[in-house]
Amino acid sequence: MKHRPALALVAVVALSALLAAGASANHGRWYHQQRHAQNHAARNQLYSFGGTLLATPGANATSVSVQVATGNKPALKALLGASQNEVFTVGSTTEVLLWSQGVPHVGATADLQSGQYVTVNVRAPRGSSLTQLLSTAAGTVSQHAAPGAHLPLWLYVGTVSGPQAGGKVNLSVTGGDRRALRSLVGQPSSQSFAYDDGTIFLLWQGKVPTVIDPSQLKAGDRITVRVRAAAGSSIAQIEATPARHVGDHEPAGV
Repeated sequence: MKHRPALALVAVVALSALLAAGASANHGRWYHQQRHAQNHAARNQLYSFGGTLLATPGANATSVSVQVATGNKPALKALLGASQNEVFTVGSTTEVLLWSQGVPHVGATADLQSGQYVTVNVRAPRGSSLTQLLSTAAGTVSQHAAPGAHLPLWLYVGTVSGPQAGGKVNLSVTGGDRRALRSLVGQPSSQSFAYDDGTIFLLWQGKVPTVIDPSQLKAGDRITVRVRAAAGSSIAQIEATPARHVGDHEPAGV
């Protein structure tokens, strides 16, 4: 009978060890699950689309309609040959961010309004088609001021000699807005404007624009180049600033 407390202690120690082992195994499984999720997310590509909301989505919306104005390279590559206007999926995992004075706070689709500028970020496997991207719930929809919206617009119109490459659009300028034409006083009509991965190239067929690659521009096409740059910029400074839009056969008044 004197050995019972000792036996009971051994049983308690054994049970504690068993529970600790179980907890350790559960933690190990949780850790590996988290690592797997992180690795899966890391393998996915970020597709970032920026543009203007075409309609007010309302509360608990399952999609947002955006007129895409810019994006990162994977996003604009996926858009090649597609419309500038696209409908993106939002779901329970989508976070709506509202920026105010440089500080973001969480909102809802009910806070979004037609005409606002948004950035839609989608994570999906590399090489995903536009159809796959549009059907994948966005990670974030961020409402904020359009990039460079506070800067004056410089609009140049002209023709190109053929396909463009190398981050430059060589334009034979034939017109533009007043600010652009003033920047060309005393300068040659042939100018070279920079573009980057965020520049959107649009081919207009009637009033319908589709996204194209700069290599698809054709000799003699009427081209519009839009640049946002500080007031008083020289033509050299304007040319060094990546264009926001390059339009092929853009209708007057757009």
